[in-house]
Amino acid sequence: MSRKNKKSKKHSPLLRKKSSDKKVNSKSIRQVFYQRQNRPLNHKQVAAALDGRPQDAAEVITLLNKMVKENILISPARGKFQLADFSTDLKVGVLQGTKRGMGYVQTDSKEDIFIDNRHMGQALDGDTVEVQISGTRSGQPSGRIVRVVERSTITFVGIIDVSDRFAFVVPSNQRIHIDFFVPKKDIKGAKNGQKVIVELVEWPEGTENPVGKVIEVLGNAGEHDVEMHAILAEFGLPLEFPEEVLAAADKIDISISQQEISQRRDFRSITTFTIDPDDAKDFDDALSVEFLDNGNIRAGIHIADVTHYLEPDKILDREAVHRATSVYMVDRVVPMLPEVLSNMVCSLRPNEEKLCFSAVFELDQNAQVINEWYGKTIINSNHRFTYDSAQAVLDAGEGPFAKELKALLKLSKIMRQERTAHGAIEFGGSEVKFELDEDGKPIGVKKKIMKDTNRLIEDFMLLANKSVAAKIGKVKQGPVKSFVYRVHDEPDPDKLVELKAFARRFGHEFSAAKDKGAAFAITQLLKDVAGQPEEDIIRHMAVRTMAKAYYSTDNMGHYGLSFDYYTHFTSPIRRYPDILVHRQLEHFLQNEKGIAEEELNLLCRHCSIRERKATEAERASIKYKQVEFMLDKIGETFAGIITGLTNWGIYVEIIENSCEGMISLQSMENDHYTFDEDKYQIIGSRRGEVFNIGDQIDIRVVRGDLLNKQLDFEFVSFRK
Repeated sequence: MSRKNKKSKKHSPLLRKKSSDKKVNSKSIRQVFYQRQNRPLNHKQVAAALDGRPQDAAEVITLLNKMVKENILISPARGKFQLADFSTDLKVGVLQGTKRGMGYVQTDSKEDIFIDNRHMGQALDGDTVEVQISGTRSGQPSGRIVRVVERSTITFVGIIDVSDRFAFVVPSNQRIHIDFFVPKKDIKGAKNGQKVIVELVEWPEGTENPVGKVIEVLGNAGEHDVEMHAILAEFGLPLEFPEEVLAAADKIDISISQQEISQRRDFRSITTFTIDPDDAKDFDDALSVEFLDNGNIRAGIHIADVTHYLEPDKILDREAVHRATSVYMVDRVVPMLPEVLSNMVCSLRPNEEKLCFSAVFELDQNAQVINEWYGKTIINSNHRFTYDSAQAVLDAGEGPFAKELKALLKLSKIMRQERTAHGAIEFGGSEVKFELDEDGKPIGVKKKIMKDTNRLIEDFMLLANKSVAAKIGKVKQGPVKSFVYRVHDEPDPDKLVELKAFARRFGHEFSAAKDKGAAFAITQLLKDVAGQPEEDIIRHMAVRTMAKAYYSTDNMGHYGLSFDYYTHFTSPIRRYPDILVHRQLEHFLQNEKGIAEEELNLLCRHCSIRERKATEAERASIKYKQVEFMLDKIGETFAGIITGLTNWGIYVEIIENSCEGMISLQSMENDHYTFDEDKYQIIGSRRGEVFNIGDQIDIRVVRGDLLNKQLDFEFVSFRK
């Protein structure tokens, strides 16, 4: 059992009272003053607030006077007491818990407030909380949580520990350090050790454990489907569509009337094809190519017209809003839209007439846009390429639509060169993907390398996205007052300084410049490390300097792409913001009033949050598969590269399969190792052995913990 299951065995059937409520001590007295906003109190008021008995009065007085001598309290008047370090500076932010039981509250001021585990109150990871600043810790503000403003969720995934009269659920989220007390009548038939979803019912004052009830039994821990469902549930992502949503999707009229065709630009006779991954089923986008008499090329970027089938605020639209994005787990896709829409009706399958919303550009031989057009279309794709099959045609110089592919690739390369010249950052790199057997078990790992065909599609999608955003964004008047932008802020200056110091360890110079200078410097650094052993780790560190992109009605441009205007127009099957963009663009083209800014703002915020949740779930599923893949390799030795250093361990990524694990400092018994934060090194106190990020070492796999998605490594030696 986990650390919490062991602790749970000691619980009585009643909710355990916090230790600070059982005995009068300095901590409980401080809490009294905080709860009363540090109003001056006498010893009787303090004792009453502590539920103190009359015979405790002398004990309370003694402790109050002792706290005055220790400068914890002050006495502003005879017989009155107050906290000496009390601050009325209240901040509201989001709590980010840690695996060690502490937390940080992220506020709008972008200054994190440290919260010790003693001062977490009843807040849980992700909650919006009110914090009282009470001091500093290593130069960083610290405080205590006064109250929970809003729960991020009231449902949690965990393993149930059932006894004769009650149960406890131990959360899977290691950043939550309490167990949920569940009365026996509310366990919903769950058996000991199974994974369940528990709902928080109440959290009585003065108790350590919240009360919950089991709302769903997922199944036996360790089973593949159970664990994948548990990951989705843990991040608040849906497992399946409600019956009424599926019924509504089945009733959609998929016929295309002549009247509808007459209202659209007809591309059915124009050469058109799709290029997608080999396992894709939802084809959002297609490209059409026309060679014009003047030597230019007319390229159409045709995007599935999902809005034709999705009426605003109807059942399918409401479900799409709720989901906001498709989730790409390691072994499955959890779609935003029911399969009849995502894989059939809206998917731009070959040799089928499909409705699209298109951006069409006339481009000269230098990839300059001569003319542009936006509107509703109908297409009939001639061919479905995979990235590999399209690349094979390009490599051979012949095959289906070779002339069209070569022409698009030429324009693609020019557009990419221009972006880079203007400060766009090309991170490149390879993506790791697991090979799974029919039962979902990982049997191999392969790296997906970006090819010309991947870049070709990316470049034309970027052209459409930036052009649509500029089409509306540059117009200062008109009925459409707001729009959905994909924005990306400048890098954090402190992180750029860290990247500079990090690059120097490998002999690379990097100028931590400001504004667009940083983008050019990062691009040059990535060129310098290309093909070097440290390439992946420096690229990873460079990515970490970047701000996170998000959706907003307030345009600030996209720093990483070096675009003044940018949006997401090209994937409405899997992203709800693209649906909003299609609707606003149609309103704009029809000279109609669009969606109000206030509503768009709320939707942008919601979609950004759901996107982050989906990304976290995807990473968790990969981490699970990494551990599962390594289980039969316990005891084997691998070459790895150090990717992270902390007070408690050394994080290492295995070079051949990208699986990451940790070497605990406690397990390194040949010396006493400590983490030097200033030098960002782990150093042995006796032998002077030094570990740096980027060092290549040999490790031995010693343990795989599927439940916690952790791999434990053992240090073997440095690689020469």
